[in-house]
Amino acid sequence: MKRTRCLYESSIGDFLNKEKETVLGILCDNYHGDALTTTREAWMGEIEVLQKTLVSCAKLNGRIIFEYDIPRLGKKIDVVLLLKGIIFCLEFKVGQSVILENDVDQVLDYALDLKNFHKYSEDRLIVPILVATKYESASSVVQPSVYDDRVVNPLVTGEEGIKNLIESVLDIFPDEGSVNENWVISPYAPTPTIIEAARTLYESHSVEDITRHEADSVSTDATISYILDVIKRSKTKGEKSICFVTGVPGAGKTLVGLDVAVKQTYQGFDTPVEDEGAVYLSGNGPLVAVLREALARDNYNKCKQRGEEKKLTDSRREVDKFIQMIHRYRDNMLAKIKNPVENGVLEIDPEKAVRLEHAGFGEVEHVAIYDEAQRSWTYERLANYLKRGGTYGNKLKVPNFPMSEAAFFIWSLDQREDWASIICLVGGGQEINTGEAGIAEWIKVLNERFPHWKVYISSHLTDEEYAEGKVNELLTDNKNVTYADELHLGVSLRSFRAEKLSAFVHALLDVDESAADLYKEIKDRYPIILTRDMEKARRWLHDKVRGSERTGVLITKESARYKPMGVHVLPSDDSNAIHWFLDDKTDVRASNYLEDAATEIQVQGLELDYTCILWDADMRFDNGKWRFYTFKQTKWSEVLPTTESKQDRIKYMLNAYRVLLTRARSGMIICVPTGNEHKTLNGFWEDGTRLPEYYDGTYEYLKSLGIEEI
Repeated sequence: MKRTRCLYESSIGDFLNKEKETVLGILCDNYHGDALTTTREAWMGEIEVLQKTLVSCAKLNGRIIFEYDIPRLGKKIDVVLLLKGIIFCLEFKVGQSVILENDVDQVLDYALDLKNFHKYSEDRLIVPILVATKYESASSVVQPSVYDDRVVNPLVTGEEGIKNLIESVLDIFPDEGSVNENWVISPYAPTPTIIEAARTLYESHSVEDITRHEADSVSTDATISYILDVIKRSKTKGEKSICFVTGVPGAGKTLVGLDVAVKQTYQGFDTPVEDEGAVYLSGNGPLVAVLREALARDNYNKCKQRGEEKKLTDSRREVDKFIQMIHRYRDNMLAKIKNPVENGVLEIDPEKAVRLEHAGFGEVEHVAIYDEAQRSWTYERLANYLKRGGTYGNKLKVPNFPMSEAAFFIWSLDQREDWASIICLVGGGQEINTGEAGIAEWIKVLNERFPHWKVYISSHLTDEEYAEGKVNELLTDNKNVTYADELHLGVSLRSFRAEKLSAFVHALLDVDESAADLYKEIKDRYPIILTRDMEKARRWLHDKVRGSERTGVLITKESARYKPMGVHVLPSDDSNAIHWFLDDKTDVRASNYLEDAATEIQVQGLELDYTCILWDADMRFDNGKWRFYTFKQTKWSEVLPTTESKQDRIKYMLNAYRVLLTRARSGMIICVPTGNEHKTLNGFWEDGTRLPEYYDGTYEYLKSLGIEEI
């Protein structure tokens, strides 16, 4: 049977009896896509070394595993050996002759991740070994960590020293029993220690600095209390429930979600309540990366100030308990299903999953909080993604997947045999990418597939911005629905700006006549400035920010002609988002340098103090309405609402500006370029991609609302 959490697994005896080319072929066959030449060469190097090294272990009934994916963390260990009850983690650096500290830290991190998150490793002795194949020495001392966690201090060796190191460990620890036979498909299960560390870390609330939170405490406390009551009722009655929480941008939805995760896990006690945990999930990679890093850096710095010895990687590991990517959660459940899917029905494959006493084949948490639930994928997008194998996590190929992401997420929680609750945090009108289903898909799925689930809905979910105002219609025949004002995050008088700014942005984009009056109401307390000169915009931003305040340039992902303004797009890797949002103003990668512009994909759910919106020709105001364009190679092409997919594309493009226009805490400047008005000597436009007419209509519309210009 093909395992789904590794590329190769067998007994050590079988491994030794196979031709090395056969093992390499299995690795390549199970790998998604074409393995790079360097990857294949590294694998071949590992195979050759281990077939030579492990001859003496052939009769020990051990197992060898290549490219093991640690559940839900998205990390792969080069090689795992399970020998006489001991877990050996081997990280190979093929061809390397020196030992680097970062490489030692890498293999230790793998060992600690197994210890903290892998159920069948938590009570095992774990031995991390770094193998730099050309290194001419080896560790001479094998000793447990000073932390008494049954993780051996990292060992280092060249290829010639592997055999002696393994034999030394087996001699020193001869009575370790045996590893669980289902080790490869072990459930994800954080230990109490890591949960406690995560709570201590989170309680610093450093995410307040990067996540706007303007609802008053009474409002957020009421929402949290209501959610916790729903969870408690679900447990008491053995029910499955789902809550939909709404709120304007800046109302604190993300912080409410994180608070619920922590409070549900502890419920007022000093230690976590057994088997009642919660997890915060998001499909927004930059948001997860920035939230994690903000918490981890804050914790690391505070520990350093107190004189405590702690690595930043330890702080990051603790954050991983509460804040995770939805893709990792999804892939861990996908690894459990029968594949291929027959007759459109998902079933658990008992050979791929471990059935736990209370969780059944579900995940370890009873409660899952899904931030930005409106961004969950449609059936078409998820099915196509899994058909080709995807790009995240296990990279599983499921050629005939039958569900949308919302349906599969509910199905995953429904696998629990006792009770479960889902908390959906919903942003109105913020679907920004092709294939994002919106909240209507969740309701449709509940009606059609999960009628036994109790549904608790914010009374504001019926507003036009959610599911095109069709929530009441969609729920007409669902008898399990409860509407609750408490599930909407209102804002207090002191947070007047968030409510009014959101209303102004909606009116501006909807071309509503109330926009001008709304602008008058907020302009004295929240400056919105208009310019046609990017250098003036930069100067305005520099003059506004004080101390550690953050500023940055924002553009839509459909923008194309920003380079003439000296602007570059922030690369999409999550590490770039971390530098952009969190590094200080002395770092050229930071947002304050105003060189790299972030898109709606990178800033949704996050914010800055002051922003510049660089408004390109992708969305233009013309004759009283918006028109939408995409840029290909040399020209702009209009997107017309002639098909359903193009109508969705237009919605996403409009929502992109909705997101950008609500990212600033304290004020923003909108730069609508003048374009290039020059012609060549022959009378042709110097730059036909930036004609003034592409921008003038938008500028005049914004100016007509009364927005002040510099």
